[in-house]
Amino acid sequence: MGSPSTEPPDPDEESARRRRQRDTEPIPRLQPDEGPGYGDRPSYSDGPSYSRTVYGGDQGGGTNKVDEEPILSYAPPDISAEELAGLQIDSSGNIVRPRRVLPLEDEPTSLVARYLFPTERFRGEWKRHWIHLTTPLLVGIFATFVLGYLSGYLAGQQVSGLTTAVVLIWFVVLGWVAWRIADWYFDRFILSNKRVMVVNGIVTRKVAMMPLLRVTDMKYEQSPLGRFLNYGTFVLESAGQDQALREIKHLPNPNELYLRVVEEMYEPQAVEARLGKEEAQRKKEEEEDGS
Repeated sequence: MGSPSTEPPDPDEESARRRRQRDTEPIPRLQPDEGPGYGDRPSYSDGPSYSRTVYGGDQGGGTNKVDEEPILSYAPPDISAEELAGLQIDSSGNIVRPRRVLPLEDEPTSLVARYLFPTERFRGEWKRHWIHLTTPLLVGIFATFVLGYLSGYLAGQQVSGLTTAVVLIWFVVLGWVAWRIADWYFDRFILSNKRVMVVNGIVTRKVAMMPLLRVTDMKYEQSPLGRFLNYGTFVLESAGQDQALREIKHLPNPNELYLRVVEEMYEPQAVEARLGKEEAQRKKEEEEDGS
């Protein structure tokens, strides 16, 4: 009897057998103290935090090849403000420095502090320009010359009753001028991180305010005299119909004040960062002076 003939295996059956073996083979698991992703490894910001295991396809004999690819994770670089300033270069190659602004007052005056709530950050207060006193000062000077001449003339005519009346009128005019000067002194434009305010009045106090979030448009106007004397008129537009605060006349340093209000509206984080840097610098100078 002849030996039984051996038939070659069917390729389709062999391939199906390998797939079943691969699907049913348990996936190897690493212990916590094994492998590159655990154990005493550096932190996420210091270097590679873990590795990725990649299973390859069939490499013959039903075995799988395992590759380990490290995945790197790094923290973003810490760039200081001085280094960023060096990156701001204009077309001619010169370093562009940020616009300088006048330093802010540390604390509000007692006149203003009563109108600020505890969580509101004070940004500054300004009196109106001295040009605001032009009318009362001119009236006082004119009344002094005219009534002084008239009282002297009446005294020469020996009309004592009229002379006394002219002197009383002169005192009334001077009282009105003094009142207007006092009213100018107590009139303040106030800026905080929440709103703008105008406080005025001596006996009858008026407080007008507008939230910064409601300001839809803002501009300032300067006449030729205003440009020469450095004052201007601010115009604020709001989304509401009734505006308690719209036009503020005779504000000093209008360009610097305009930039400060706009920065507070659109870049409050930059204001906080600048103020924090100034506070740290001031404390450092105080410590150096103390030592």
